[in-house]
Amino acid sequence: MFVRVQSFAVLGVAAVPVQVEVDVGNGLPAFEVVGLPDSCVREARERVRAAIRNSGADFPARRITINLAPANLRKVGGGFDLSMALGILAATGQIPGIRLQGLGIAGELALDGAIRPVPGLLAIGMAAAALNCRGLLAPAAVAAEAALAGLPVLPAAELAQVLSWLRSGGEPSPVPAADQAPVADPPADLAEVYGQVVARRALEVAAAGHHHLLLLGPPGVGKSLLARCLPGILPPLNRPEALEVTRIYSAAGQDPGGLIVHRPFRAPHHSASRSALLGGGSPPGPGELSLAHRGVLFLDELPEFGRDCLEALRQPLEEGAVRLARAGWRLTFPASVMLVAAANPCPCGFAGDTRRLCHCPPGIPERYRDRLSGPLLDRFDLQVRLGSPGSAEWSGAPGEASVSVAARVAAARLRQEQRQGCSNGDLRPRDLHRRVHLRPAAARLLQETLDRLKFSLRARDRSLKVARTIADLAGSTEVEAEHLAEALQYRQS
Repeated sequence: MFVRVQSFAVLGVAAVPVQVEVDVGNGLPAFEVVGLPDSCVREARERVRAAIRNSGADFPARRITINLAPANLRKVGGGFDLSMALGILAATGQIPGIRLQGLGIAGELALDGAIRPVPGLLAIGMAAAALNCRGLLAPAAVAAEAALAGLPVLPAAELAQVLSWLRSGGEPSPVPAADQAPVADPPADLAEVYGQVVARRALEVAAAGHHHLLLLGPPGVGKSLLARCLPGILPPLNRPEALEVTRIYSAAGQDPGGLIVHRPFRAPHHSASRSALLGGGSPPGPGELSLAHRGVLFLDELPEFGRDCLEALRQPLEEGAVRLARAGWRLTFPASVMLVAAANPCPCGFAGDTRRLCHCPPGIPERYRDRLSGPLLDRFDLQVRLGSPGSAEWSGAPGEASVSVAARVAAARLRQEQRQGCSNGDLRPRDLHRRVHLRPAAARLLQETLDRLKFSLRARDRSLKVARTIADLAGSTEVEAEHLAEALQYRQS
């Protein structure tokens, strides 16, 4: 007998429909899985056989052939176990096959019949909703995650439970959608930062305009602390952005614990490989750049990262996406991030410092700075040099709290949205400042600066965008000379 069951394969951060075609016929007992399965999918034969027997059903001593269509798509992971088992039981008449029609199925089986979670369940739920499935049968432990996609999700903890309600004609109640995910690591507050007025201002401008920021200075001056304050002044994710970010974490196998509404902050170690930053691997999954989508990617000790890793960031920072091509697949991972980097001026960290002497041999600071290429530095909209704060700054009053800065950032972003006529979530960051109107004095200042400093076209464009952001923070409809002057100062640090 032949039965077709609907399942899904997670590819990157999205899911694609996969038809699980089961044929049980006469012949010597055999169990074959075809359709380009990987070793994990081929091993499903033993998991399915044991799970069926331990759930009180009969495993047929007949020839079983399962095809995972389309055949040209490599299938990975254990998410097809449950659909295979139900297909075999339907094909042998142990459960009514009509109950499986229009139902999406995903889940991994344990040998005792327990149904285990699979990564990418939110992406699977979205794919099932796009396919107009009447519901999704999913592992009970993560069923609420799939319910965020907006379709009925039927929770199942073990195979015996599924067989019981399929035979009885009933169904479990759909689970409600997951709640908001808790904040695992609350951001630091800007009130903890003493002094560093220029750097604090640059952080506010970066947050308001989604600009990349480079902090340069000796160790211990607050570069990392400033970066960790950034999520606290960014507006929360809207609903489409939150679903997008949650889907990425789900596909990466990192249980989001609910709907992620706070902007992510990722800080990989400088020993991270290129695939860890950009994504890939086997099976291909998102890297740190995509896990920071709609949030902040912080690269501390920037010159210590591998040269190939840093240069590979250049195109994704421009396009807002990582495009990977390997033998057999091409994937696009979302990567619209704010890049914040911190760097010391030399290996010892004190080159140019007025309080401590640099102990590096001659030529070493220059070679250390040369680890960062010109094209990469050109992509930082704001470049700020921090100095060691004096005793007056340490003993003075703390800085302005994040809540006050966040209110100004939210107001500036609202002006940008109103100017473009759509929500921030629908805009590419580079589109937020597409039309920049300069006052005559500002236009003259720009031309004089370009002639004197020989800016590249990218530097000119990014300076205009920063100036537009500064004008938005000031509530100005046009870019004045003082707005442009502040923006240009961040390019000369």
